[in-house]
Amino acid sequence: MANADTDKSAHLAQLLARTALADQAAFAALYQLTASHLYGVALRILREPALAEDLLQEAFVNIWHHAGTYAAEKAKPQTWLASIVRNRCLDQLRRREPDTLTMTRNEDEAEMEFEALGPTPEELLLSGADAHSVRGCIEGLEGAQKQAIALAFVRGMSHAELAVHLREPLGTVKSWVRRGLERLRKCLEAAGFVP
Repeated sequence: MANADTDKSAHLAQLLARTALADQAAFAALYQLTASHLYGVALRILREPALAEDLLQEAFVNIWHHAGTYAAEKAKPQTWLASIVRNRCLDQLRRREPDTLTMTRNEDEAEMEFEALGPTPEELLLSGADAHSVRGCIEGLEGAQKQAIALAFVRGMSHAELAVHLREPLGTVKSWVRRGLERLRKCLEAAGFVP
């Protein structure tokens, strides 16, 4: 299985290299091999099939123009492609009204290994707690912690995906999330949301 993954990554890297040289056949093959997975990434974030399709097409235009910037030593091809799609989706969501976003987490993300601290901040937020007080607690987080937690819970990113997206070491990202969640929990306790 690992060999198959390595072979697929090598093939995708080769297709990206040829795409960088404006090879339309390579780009078509790249699209055929990755579009369904990348559509799934877009749909998971946007939750609107038509919008996910549109953003996927925009992402592939971006891939066509920037294939030459792919660096194999920094990420696997599939991770790099998914980052482009994810970033396009996040840009789209940022343009929307922030209050329309809901905080959800994809439970299939096995890499989300948070320490058991009683009720999670996400559960507290979803339980109908006073939005103003909760927003105040979130705003009290440091910038890196706030961004990491928002991407993890609002966008469903795993620790590994956060590390790639934020271009930070995995241990650093895990630390931000763990410390941010602990700080958020303490603020929510002080506000009376945690017994």
